Amino acid sequence: MLTSRNDEEIKQAVTRELRWDSRVEETEVGVTVHRGVVTLTGTVCSYGKKVAAQEAAHRVSGVLDVANDLQVKAPGGFGRTDTEIAQAVRRTLEWDVLVPEARIQSTVSDGWVTLEGSVDNLSQRDDAERAVRYLIGVQGVHNKLAVLEQEMDADEVRGVIEEALERRADREAERIKVTVANGSVTLAGDVRSWAEKRAILGAVSHAPGVRVVHDHLRIEPYYLAATAN
Repeated sequence: MLTSRNDEEIKQAVTRELRWDSRVEETEVGVTVHRGVVTLTGTVCSYGKKVAAQEAAHRVSGVLDVANDLQVKAPGGFGRTDTEIAQAVRRTLEWDVLVPEARIQSTVSDGWVTLEGSVDNLSQRDDAERAVRYLIGVQGVHNKLAVLEQEMDADEVRGVIEEALERRADREAERIKVTVANGSVTLAGDVRSWAEKRAILGAVSHAPGVRVVHDHLRIEPYYLAATAN
């Protein structure tokens, strides 16, 4: 029977994962763990590295949540003005075939990028943020993009989501409760890992007519493994 990792074991595993991830300098990141909640501290040279460290921590079994307190500070000579960042954001959006760049406006203030405008689905909203987060000089991203309202049949959307869950989350649909109303989807239930949770949220982001997702999924790796045996 599986037993849960204690906080020290989780800390060691997160540290190893940060060391393994070539996008992150492990020595830049401090790690503390309390009851499965990981806090990351320190300074990194880009917002992309901050997000990469967060993703690395989430990949570790036993991690329930991550508090990302990493600060972004560009090294000497690599800073960018807000104007330069804004120009880079526009070029990046123009070259990205996954986003409707003509409907997206950006504002840059002290390195923070605010995205406003409209997209067709939640997947495009996420793709737009992902496109700009790794640009030099970006301190963070405020994603205020709105998903266009579409007519939707709640039962049809629920069916599409449950089919996607069965394909992408190892047939976990029976453990996930899906509620659909007025373009809003609420997900509740237990999953085994952050990767499984991301697969579920990714499936929902492509569903037509979905504008908002309320995520109430809980990561319960050891309980689920025990009940499956």
